[in-house]
Amino acid sequence: MLPTENRLRRRQDFATAVKRGRRAGRPLLVVHLNRDGEPVGPSDRNSDLHPHVAEGLPSARAGFVVSKAVGPAVVRNLVKRRLRHLIRERLSRLPAGSLIVVRALPAAADASYHDLEHDLDAALRRLLRAEPTGSAPTGAGR
Repeated sequence: MLPTENRLRRRQDFATAVKRGRRAGRPLLVVHLNRDGEPVGPSDRNSDLHPHVAEGLPSARAGFVVSKAVGPAVVRNLVKRRLRHLIRERLSRLPAGSLIVVRALPAAADASYHDLEHDLDAALRRLLRAEPTGSAPTGAGR
């Protein structure tokens, strides 16, 4: 289970990670990473809006999207549990304040834990080695 301070819960946080972050697609999942997820705007600097921010050092936070296209509820929950476990082990590698959204693709339903681990690690390597620039997110020119 992810600690509360490491969870994405608000729609706005998911939207920020997906729209403003970089994207890395793999056969089983798509990972969106916004390195400067905190704060989103001047009005969001209020600590009441972000209780997970402790003493000015925000934690990296993760959210998951596993749609019904992945399979029935039992399969979706299995995929989410596996992804949560994998992300929990990797949060320390992410820059402070990062927002990460992991979207499972339908092929994730039949994937093993190790297959998900391989795709997640490959996506994170790609996103973390890429320098943040003012250019369009990865894959925007397709």
